[in-house]
Order: sequence, then C-alpha cells, then structure tokens
Amino acid sequence: MIYDTKIAVVIRADLQAWQKVNVACFLCGGLAGAYPGIVGEAYQDADGRAYAPLIRQPVLVYGADGAALKRTRERALSRGLTFPIYTEELFATTNDADNRAAVGRAAGDALNLVGLAVFAERKIVDKVTGGLKLLS
Repeated sequence: MIYDTKIAVVIRADLQAWQKVNVACFLCGGLAGAYPGIVGEAYQDADGRAYAPLIRQPVLVYGADGAALKRTRERALSRGLTFPIYTEELFATTNDADNRAAVGRAAGDALNLVGLAVFAERKIVDKVTGGLKLLS
C-alpha cells in the first residue's frame, strides 16, 4: 500500500547501536503522541489475547551527521512541522522532567541533536529529508 503520508526518523550515524535504537524508539513515541492518527487498531491473536496497536505505516530511518541533522531541523521548521527531537544531553537524564529541562537550556540553533522524526505528506517529508541516506 502506498501512503499519502510518510514517517521519517533521522539519527546521528556515529551513535552506538543501543543509542540509535533507543533514540528511534523515543522519537516514534513522540510522533505517536503528537499524531494519534498514525497509530492503528489493537491486535488480537486467535486465543483472544489483546495486544497494543502499532504505528500503521512503515518508518524510514535515515542516518546523518550533526550538520545534516541541523539542516533537517531547519527544513522541518520552515515547513511548519511539529516534531520530536532527541539531544545528546538526554542520554544523561533519567526522567521526562529532566529531559525537558535539558532541552530548555539550549537555544534551538544550539541544540546538540542526535535525532528527530517527522510525519507529514510524502512530498514534504521527502524535501525535509532530501540528501539523506537510509541508516545501515
């Protein structure tokens, strides 16, 4: 199925493997919170056991360096998108309040981004992520 929308996660490529996975999970959770419509319906197995719903469409994960992350952030902002971010400082925090405080200490253009995620019409996401390669 081809979707009219696209989900893209952009992660700094030089992170450790566990950090990449952790950041991707946090960012997808942020998108699900901001855009509840991207979450499908709950699952149920043949025994009648219920399972939580998933995001309803594929998520493309791109790798980037710090400069490309900043450029991607600027492109997303210029298109009026609301999107989650993850900064390097969040690896040292242990709760949501401290996470928000850490982000709040830096001006937007000074954020030490390690990841962000966007959800929008396909063409918009393609422009925001233009030039990035899928994370390997």
